[in-house]
Amino acid sequence: MKLWSNSWANGEPIPAHYAAGKLDAGGGVGFSDNVNPHLAWSELPPGTQSLVLICHDFDVPSRGDDVNKTDREVPADLPRVDFFHWVMVDIAPGRNAIAEGEYSRGFTARGKPGPVAAHGARHGLNDYTGWFAGDAQMAGQYFGYDGPFPPFNDSLVHHYVFTLYAVSVDRLAVEGAFTGAQVRQALAGKVLGEATLSGTYTLNKRLVRG
Repeated sequence: MKLWSNSWANGEPIPAHYAAGKLDAGGGVGFSDNVNPHLAWSELPPGTQSLVLICHDFDVPSRGDDVNKTDREVPADLPRVDFFHWVMVDIAPGRNAIAEGEYSRGFTARGKPGPVAAHGARHGLNDYTGWFAGDAQMAGQYFGYDGPFPPFNDSLVHHYVFTLYAVSVDRLAVEGAFTGAQVRQALAGKVLGEATLSGTYTLNKRLVRG
């Protein structure tokens, strides 16, 4: 299997156009265009009945004590956890691409609707659902794609991995407002092949200048 994008080259920095957050002209941070990237794939294994797409950031701080504080940076040696940015299942194997902006253009307070998605696919919840859970203005179920918005004071550049799975069933055994963790569990024993595309992103002005 092969997975690629016209939006950036594998392993390169992700343009702010595809992120949920960006540096603003005043030196602070704010919401960005949050446009889902173009993705294309080929060479699916024989027997593929559907595709599953997951995008996750594996550099998210495991504790929020130092996150987005102006007087310090999040330590590089802090243990890190996964944060899901996009979870989509039941993608028809006859498709070979997702167009730029097909599923997301702009950041939607309280989240975009789901789980129903175009072309018979289903969207799961991304982890902005938990991030905004305690915010009265933003709390909601965040389905579909919402891009990078790492802490502006993180000492690590974050890595974002898009993984496309070819699976042996046409409908994955997850229901309702399912999560990335639930999809990973449901994929067990059903993956025929996979391919990845990665990119990096930071809002730390020290690292951007560097």
